[in-house]
Amino acid sequence: MGQKVHPIGFRLGGIYTWSSRWFAKHGSYRAALKQDILIRKFLQKRLKDANVSKVDIERSSSTVTINIYTAKPGVIIGRGGQGAESLRKELKQFFIDPKAALTLNILEVDKPNLSAMLVVQSIVADIEKRIPFRRAMRQALSRLIKAGVQGAKIAVAGRLDGAEIARTEKVAYGKIPLHTLRANVDYARSAAHTTYGVVGVKVWIYKGEIFDNGPAATAETAVAGGSARRRRPHGATQFNR
Repeated sequence: MGQKVHPIGFRLGGIYTWSSRWFAKHGSYRAALKQDILIRKFLQKRLKDANVSKVDIERSSSTVTINIYTAKPGVIIGRGGQGAESLRKELKQFFIDPKAALTLNILEVDKPNLSAMLVVQSIVADIEKRIPFRRAMRQALSRLIKAGVQGAKIAVAGRLDGAEIARTEKVAYGKIPLHTLRANVDYARSAAHTTYGVVGVKVWIYKGEIFDNGPAATAETAVAGGSARRRRPHGATQFNR
């Protein structure tokens, strides 16, 4: 089962938390969910060159908080904060309630080499620049190994090198325990658009096991690419959640 389901969705409520955190009143859930989707699509297009790893959205009765995790915060903030202020005004157009307050937090990813989304983005950029896909995969895997991951796998699929028949190629290192619910497995996927068609890219990164109690004990660390290895307290029982 662990091989079939989304590694992050499989662990929601355990070691990971949801990227959208709010409760909707009766009849407003659909509109709020649509707003979240539009905001993420807009940010994905607007901040294409900012190396955005993740976007979290939180809501209260009168405030919307958007946390943007990026490897290049200066690109978003701009000189004197002008970029962030401009982005704030553009985001307000998606709000259902124009009176709702917006809190925009731009957070730096400490170790971009340990973020699956940022690794995927770098491979996609290389393939779209016509760099041989095997070289792009090997270079990305080499950076992950140097960063100290316990396991990693990269897969690309499509008309590789312009071949008539689509195929899938993979490179891997270490172990990736997809069935272990406490395993901190970061996962991301995207697509590179080439003259021969679309090439899909997937990345799995295993960073260790999380033993902290409660849901999403190390969500911030997992997003930022930090080490999520936790030492089990003396006398504690080891188990799968």
